[in-house]
Amino acid sequence: MDDHSEEITMQGAICPVPLQHSAQVVLGHGSGGKMTQDLIERSFYPPFKNPTLLRGNDSAVVTAPEGGRLAITTDNHIVAPLFFPGGDIGRLAICGAVNDLAMVGARPLWLTAAFILEEGLPLEVLERVVESMRRAAEEAGVIIVAGDTKVAERGKADGLFINTSGVGWVPEGREVGGAQARPGDGVLLSGSIGDHGIAVLAARGELEFEAQVESDLAPLNGLVEAMFEVCPEIHVLRDPTRGGLATTLNEIAKQSGAGIKLEEQKIPVNAAVGAACEMLGFDPLYVANEGKLVAMIPGEAIDAVLEVMRKHPYGKQAYCIGEVVREPAGRVLMRTAIGGTRIVETLSGEMLPRIC
Repeated sequence: MDDHSEEITMQGAICPVPLQHSAQVVLGHGSGGKMTQDLIERSFYPPFKNPTLLRGNDSAVVTAPEGGRLAITTDNHIVAPLFFPGGDIGRLAICGAVNDLAMVGARPLWLTAAFILEEGLPLEVLERVVESMRRAAEEAGVIIVAGDTKVAERGKADGLFINTSGVGWVPEGREVGGAQARPGDGVLLSGSIGDHGIAVLAARGELEFEAQVESDLAPLNGLVEAMFEVCPEIHVLRDPTRGGLATTLNEIAKQSGAGIKLEEQKIPVNAAVGAACEMLGFDPLYVANEGKLVAMIPGEAIDAVLEVMRKHPYGKQAYCIGEVVREPAGRVLMRTAIGGTRIVETLSGEMLPRIC
């Protein structure tokens, strides 16, 4: 299909409008997709409006009074079960904060951790979670400098919730964010998609077969620093968590006003994940990840960055999966395995049971 026919296809596409929920919060508001964005734009942006917040990146980059720039982030962590193949809620809490900081080019330094514990939670479970957090923080090279604990009545907190906030330092010259994507950039993906979401579903026993899948949960700041060493001009970094790769790329397209064209055959999906998605009717593009990143870099740097990524433990399956283009502005298209062109939309509601 040529570029002209792709444009006609996009203009003529008609998609059903998702049901609107304006009176109460529903699970879809936590999906990371369109309903999440609608909630943010309606309920949070108006009262808190400021230029830093409205950039819409994973972390806020601010200038310190004494000079230099800091990145600040915060995140809540909810997952059932608390332990799953490849990770647990504790490692998730640390990696989530570390990765949000790394995705704006910051070097993570300090974290805080706040716990909401449900009455009746075994202390042995809490101690396992805290030890997992310690190991993850050590791997990422960060320290937990403050925290808080609250206890909710039995039946009110699903066992354990964790909030982590983080602060990192942004080296001079790094300008990373969704709005920085430029036509001609390569779109790099650090590895296979959908591993985390399917691993959590398998741990719940919600798959109709045994899937040997482990979560990809990992701190990505070391990989990011290796990438910057060979390419100081990284334009965009993003970890495709809730809403998956498709939603993340749509967010970047919207922020930058550029288009993104993908090649389906270049997007790695592990066999077990692909089989689970096919059986359950899921699209791997929308399944959550917790240890993968998307980068948009100048085209001439693609080979050098891929080489260094593939040498890192968390980038061995890295590929260039597409490019940033001028048109269609703000949209994501994908060349399918059979040679057609598909419009890749933002996740509208809740595709999977809650996994984070």
